[in-house]
Amino acid sequence: MLRQATRLLARPAIASSSSFAARARPFSTDLPAAPAEDSTFIDAWKKIIPNIDPPATPLTFMQPRPPTPSSIPSKLTVNFVLPYASELSAKEVDMVIIPATTGQMGVLPGHVATIAELKPGVMSVHEGNDVAKYFISSGFAVIHANSFADIIAIEAVPIDQIDPSLVQKGLADFTQKLSSASTDLEKAEAQIGVDVHSALNSALTG
Repeated sequence: MLRQATRLLARPAIASSSSFAARARPFSTDLPAAPAEDSTFIDAWKKIIPNIDPPATPLTFMQPRPPTPSSIPSKLTVNFVLPYASELSAKEVDMVIIPATTGQMGVLPGHVATIAELKPGVMSVHEGNDVAKYFISSGFAVIHANSFADIIAIEAVPIDQIDPSLVQKGLADFTQKLSSASTDLEKAEAQIGVDVHSALNSALTG
């Protein structure tokens, strides 16, 4: 058995680089910019009901994805949306710093395609000498290879609209609730409140 294992380990895992390249699955960024039509569905529809146009499918409503530029652009295009509003729509900026769960993450033009989960913290949008800061509760950031960034937050508010006294009061209230919580649900709710208000306090003092 050991001799067979040695023989198997001695075999080359890949016959050649060309055969590996042929079997390699393309990355999502290698897909065409324009969505392809569902030609199979359209052909089947026309055979059965030739006198009526095919119904619209989700592909009908999709806009073509902007192509990946051959060189790194000078600006990052940002879409920043909330469930109830659109804060930034196709805004060209120099850089965005987001509070990812893995730490503060700076996004510049040409950033590698990434999906990041967001935690309570400060998101700053840099445009020349102007810096706009938002406190966000949670969400996701999707950075595309074509220097587009989609940032989706559950809640967000400009830093200058936060009342420090209310933050201190909320932090004290939730700290008290956490110390007196008797069930797992109460502890979880109080811990979320402590985390959010601690992040708010750090945003105001830092």
